[in-house]
Amino acid sequence: MDWDGFMNETVENITALSREMPATARGFNAMGAAAKTSGALDEKTKEIMALGIAIATRCDSCIGFHIKSLIRLGITRDELCEALAMATYMGGGPSYAYSAKALKAFEVFSADPA
Repeated sequence: MDWDGFMNETVENITALSREMPATARGFNAMGAAAKTSGALDEKTKEIMALGIAIATRCDSCIGFHIKSLIRLGITRDELCEALAMATYMGGGPSYAYSAKALKAFEVFSADPA
């Protein structure tokens, strides 16, 4: 999978859709900002949770967005792999395959090859 190309296309598509439904886009963005605000859980922990859900729901673009956020928040490869182990445990075989995709996205976006 070409992660860079895929994510660029996804952002373009979301941008075009957002122009068609600006109120919904603003509401979704506000909900995301509120959900990610650090409180009892910090943003990094919340992004790890979101990545697990993205893996379980098999959402490639969600994996890309949350991996990018986690890289920005300083996740280490070891932390990521522990999170992927939990996602795989909770989701079984399909999550195993999507955890592998998430690790590849991490490698591409962080320039951290295996």
